[in-house]
Amino acid sequence: MVETSVRLTDEQLQTYHRDGYIVVEDLVPPEEIEALGARVREYTHGGRPLSPGMGVEVEPRIQRGELKVDHPGDGIRKLGGLVVGDDRFRGLGLHDNIVGIVEQILGPDLKLFRNALMLKPPEVGSQKGMHQDSPYWPIEPMNLCTCWFALDDATAENGCMGVLPGWHRKGPLPHKHVTDDYVVDEGFYDPKDMALAPVRAGGGLFFHSLLPHYTAPNRSAKWRRAIALAYMSSRSRYTGKGESPMYFHVRGETYPGCIR
Repeated sequence: MVETSVRLTDEQLQTYHRDGYIVVEDLVPPEEIEALGARVREYTHGGRPLSPGMGVEVEPRIQRGELKVDHPGDGIRKLGGLVVGDDRFRGLGLHDNIVGIVEQILGPDLKLFRNALMLKPPEVGSQKGMHQDSPYWPIEPMNLCTCWFALDDATAENGCMGVLPGWHRKGPLPHKHVTDDYVVDEGFYDPKDMALAPVRAGGGLFFHSLLPHYTAPNRSAKWRRAIALAYMSSRSRYTGKGESPMYFHVRGETYPGCIR
């Protein structure tokens, strides 16, 4: 069976630019979702070794001894570097249905800024406070696009994304450090303005790097696993210290004086 290419309609593209996000379902077939989920389970519970460049982050409450889990894999919060270090996730990061949509948004010359598997184990996964991505990242202009790709159905009960529609157009907002987090100062927004963005397994939430977003704790008995694939134009500039890192090339051209 030949897969049909998935692209945004003109209306969906206008919605993305207006609201700062769009949900697109059915990006990859169910059998690929099952295989990706099985690979994640190999890393978290099956003892599959991490490749160079991959990293693990554990839930802070577990690190501090405030919470116990039956298996160490039940306490993992993030797995980073999978697109570079794992063949199956590399295929996802380069999947035409994802990259083709990002190309519609950012243009034909693309690199991957970062990728991280975001895990919310049942009744363990903690909230991620309201924040924008670009204030964390040394990249200009602040115009990256992330595909938050769901490996499980992401629902209100297990910690789907909540966003402030249209707020990407306000530019970077003041952030502050709180326990285990770096968040938008709560005085700058009303939580009532937040819209939930549930995504079925195999779908993706494409969003602007200045869109404020939040995820609630996982209060359910079901896993919520998603991978954030953050893409940028190859014309972007690195504003951190020293020379630009060598970013993963996705498609198109590179340019002198821009990210490598």
